[in-house]
Amino acid sequence: MSFSDAIDGADQRNPLGEELLTAADRRFPESRRTHTATLAPQPARHADWPEWILPGLRDHLRERGVERPYLHQVECAEHAWAGRDVVVATGTSSGKSLGYQLPILSRLAADPKACALYLTPTKALGSDQLLAASELTAAVPGLGGIHPAPYDGDTPTEARAGIRESSRLVFTNPDMLHVSVLGNHQRWARLLRRLQFIVVDECHTYRGVFGANVALTLRRLLRLAARYGAHPTIILASATSADPAEHASRLTGRDVVAVTDDGAPTGARTVALWEPGFLDGVEGENGAPVRRAATTEAAGLMATLVVEGARTLTFVRSRQSAETVAMRTQEDLIGMGRRDFAARIASYRAGYLAEDRRKLERMLDDGSLLGVATTNALELGVDVGGLDAVVTAGFPGTVASFWQQAGRAGRRGQGSLVVLVARDEPMDTYLVNHPEALLGRPVERSVFDPTNPYVLRGHVYCAAVEHPLSEAEVEAVGAGEVVAELADAGLLRKRPTGWFAVPRPAGVDELPTPESAHAAVSLRGGSGEEVMIVDVSDGRLLGTVDAGRAPAQVHPGAVYLHQGASYVVDELDLEDYVALVRPEVPEFTTTARSVTDIRMLGRPGEDELVNYSPGLWVANVEVEVTDQVVGYVVRLADGSVGDVVALDMPQQRLVTRAVAYTLDPLALAAMGVDAADVPGALHAAEHAAIGLLPLLATCDRWDIGGVSTALHQDTGLPTVFVYDGHPGGAGFADEGFARFPEWVEATFEAVRSCPCESGCPSCVQSPKCGNGNNPLSKDGAVKVLGALTTMTQAPGPRT
Repeated sequence: MSFSDAIDGADQRNPLGEELLTAADRRFPESRRTHTATLAPQPARHADWPEWILPGLRDHLRERGVERPYLHQVECAEHAWAGRDVVVATGTSSGKSLGYQLPILSRLAADPKACALYLTPTKALGSDQLLAASELTAAVPGLGGIHPAPYDGDTPTEARAGIRESSRLVFTNPDMLHVSVLGNHQRWARLLRRLQFIVVDECHTYRGVFGANVALTLRRLLRLAARYGAHPTIILASATSADPAEHASRLTGRDVVAVTDDGAPTGARTVALWEPGFLDGVEGENGAPVRRAATTEAAGLMATLVVEGARTLTFVRSRQSAETVAMRTQEDLIGMGRRDFAARIASYRAGYLAEDRRKLERMLDDGSLLGVATTNALELGVDVGGLDAVVTAGFPGTVASFWQQAGRAGRRGQGSLVVLVARDEPMDTYLVNHPEALLGRPVERSVFDPTNPYVLRGHVYCAAVEHPLSEAEVEAVGAGEVVAELADAGLLRKRPTGWFAVPRPAGVDELPTPESAHAAVSLRGGSGEEVMIVDVSDGRLLGTVDAGRAPAQVHPGAVYLHQGASYVVDELDLEDYVALVRPEVPEFTTTARSVTDIRMLGRPGEDELVNYSPGLWVANVEVEVTDQVVGYVVRLADGSVGDVVALDMPQQRLVTRAVAYTLDPLALAAMGVDAADVPGALHAAEHAAIGLLPLLATCDRWDIGGVSTALHQDTGLPTVFVYDGHPGGAGFADEGFARFPEWVEATFEAVRSCPCESGCPSCVQSPKCGNGNNPLSKDGAVKVLGALTTMTQAPGPRT
């Protein structure tokens, strides 16, 4: 059953949800609940235990209360046991892990030399799964020789050799797999030779550049396993997604069976979309009205729900926000006369010690904690069922993530409430005012491109270092041109048995060597070079930031937040890759200002240009973006601008993909946009489009950028570009090009329906605009976007 099928606001009742919403409405009369819907409860559906399961494992699970497994757990386990690659895509806390524990532990018990590898995107999730596996192997006779073990950056050096030699179930992450396992595969020969299962948990999180890198890392793992004589079965777990089989297949390069029929029980779940009210007397840039912050509103809502007796989880977007929301909730509860409740509120985020994290999970699960403010660290995997309410402070970026967070409430059959609190930006404003775009549509398709030559190049060289590449292997991943480039650069050499990695030519220090190949590839994207952020007061290394993003994030004068503490940047040295900061708690925040230039690299191909209507062309193009930070804005605590400070930072160059549309000046005139208003109209339309692209592609607005101009040097026409912020592109612009009519229509609706007069953060203003949101013309953007919506209804011929 789809989400839209499950929603029936007229016929379904959820007394708990209705009671909690009444209290919230009473507490915040100036805010607006834009939509409410209730998802029908679902009863549990079970299946019989597989005949092949290890009897001791089955008996132990029964003793723990699992009398019969859920339908999807058995279906997943049967596929994996039969050697079919499978992805199980069901709701949060639906017990997906049992679907891979049953076949893996039963097989490892039957074959004393068999091994398995578990991959996790987050340390918290991996730790939870390791703990569950360790408890099972310790309690069940016949599983004692498996020795589950973690192999990540925290694993002590002295313990690593023992894990490589004895563990038959290794828990790691894609980054460690890439550098330490594949990069030193001879040391892992025992595991690779006996590898029978690979688990890829929460695979929906692999998207964009990270997804492309993980896809190529998995192909290299399978290639090496085959060289050692193993052909493992892959078991993937995912949140509910649009096409989990297609996503899993693109990730692994193999055909995958999907299990999507969720047999776990859920209670009735009421979903409310919530828009905070405006702040009295506060003006933003260019006099725009400012809404109350989503985090402030979420803290007040959590306090209200807790007072009403609802155990509540509040999701926020940053570690700092988790701490702030927890503190504000405590203050609210004290002000409401419930100091006893305030002591039972906590924050949860990455960076806590494992024992502290587990303590918080137990306290939340057993009711000792009444409310927790968390980052998405509690979105994945960790079982904290039994919650009454979830508050999400700002749309989490994808529909899949929203439902993951919503699924934390009501998983044990009780009724629950979910509240999405809109931030003051186009995407959130659009969703709370167009509920069908969130509640009535399937989860979006994850977007990533393993054939991106900028991503492919490093992996091809790593693969050649691991084992010479055959022509068939080069052809299988479409790497012919990349191999030719590497050969021209002197990094690969053709021999009768394949392509071999060779030492770099003398005097060419910027190229990798076989010894540095793996370290030179960053799976998370970025330039590969990291700027160290150092506290000058005590010499501590606080963290790192990608060198390409450093000028915008840690420029001199920038406010930098780290684990609840505030710092100001004194110096940024891009030659030595270090930023020096000092502890300070300023009464302001900073936002970088930049100038951006964009030029097209060649002409779009036949399938990359559409002439939708006379006067409108939409293209998918390769571009070079040049960006330079020229200053920063000091924003005071009330949202007003305190100062603008000039900077002289080096230029940053990016070659990537962009979707671009050009408009004939005659068409603009026909829309009613005067020549003087064209720059502001296109600029406002560009901002709004960037804010809405995440509706179609699994990206965040910070993953993409844009440029608009009344006369571009390459097109000779008024042009708007929206580009991927990653070298070579991450697939986001490609998705925008493919779904341009849908994208521009949603953007038009978002701007048109915003009640502000001349533009605000909810429609056309951008928090990362390098030009200070100037010029902007909301009226002009409405005319342009409205005309584009009409012009794209009937696509014209591809040109």
